[in-house]
Amino acid sequence: MRKKRPALAALGVVITLVLAGFAAVDASSSASGATPRSKLIVMAPAAPGGGWDLASRELQQALRAGSIVNNVQVVNVPGAGGTIGLAQFVEVGADPTRLMMTGTVMEGAITVNNSPVALEDTTPIARLAEDYEVLIVPADSPYHTLEDFLAAWRENPHGHAIGGGGLGGTDHLLAGLTAREAGIDPADLNYIAFAGGGEVLTALLSHTVEVGVSGYNDFRDQIEAGNLRALAISADAPVPGIDTPTLIEQGIDVALPNWRGLVAPPGITEAQREELIAIVTEMTRTPEWADALDRNKWVDSLLTGDAFADFIQEDQARVDTVIEELGL
Repeated sequence: MRKKRPALAALGVVITLVLAGFAAVDASSSASGATPRSKLIVMAPAAPGGGWDLASRELQQALRAGSIVNNVQVVNVPGAGGTIGLAQFVEVGADPTRLMMTGTVMEGAITVNNSPVALEDTTPIARLAEDYEVLIVPADSPYHTLEDFLAAWRENPHGHAIGGGGLGGTDHLLAGLTAREAGIDPADLNYIAFAGGGEVLTALLSHTVEVGVSGYNDFRDQIEAGNLRALAISADAPVPGIDTPTLIEQGIDVALPNWRGLVAPPGITEAQREELIAIVTEMTRTPEWADALDRNKWVDSLLTGDAFADFIQEDQARVDTVIEELGL
């Protein structure tokens, strides 16, 4: 288990305030006799409109449509790259009717925000899928290609505001890695963190930031409507159905997948963990989930149980190394 570090004072205050709100959504499901097959509450630890919210609601629809779980609720607890939701989630008790969506973004936020809790403090259930980040600008931006922006960025690194999710998350890491590969000191980043992709979109359209970074699906509708222009995608190869060149294709040797997965609270029994794994595995075999993968351009990457726990430990170490190297 990760060694606990002192929590940031402000984070502690917010956690205290939201704990009561989450508890009010449903008072002790296990005490009322609910089981994972009868009821699940899924926390999306971000604001509505972002990647975790989308993944949680696609999960909700697939579970309902497949008649796998009778009642599935999604609750949003935004803030601090998901670490506010994480700190709240580990305190709900050994309740097998609760799940939390998580992923690469939270790993970075755990380190950057000096979180007193980590994913190792949860019960890993399953990694579901991977998607990719995009660098985006408004349609009226003077930057028509990635190189257009990089040229301006190199001349005045701190003079160009870049908006994305929480500090240390995938968006922040991609901005830092792109800067480094473009010959810019990541310490010069003018990075503005938002609670989710919806807020990044608002900041872009209001020209509060020049460039946005988030998951492709956070911006897909606005790209297709012509309101935004994608400059690059973080995949290691062209993605079928996405007409945006990769960073690698444009001379920036950076690829960064963004995984989504589910964890349960600490302390549940082995039998309860296996039941949750069975529920999620069954969900991934539904036509509704297959459709979600296709529509959202996600890559299926199902990994469950102990193998997923090992992956989290290894990936957290990888993210920590990147953050240290970038000085973030």
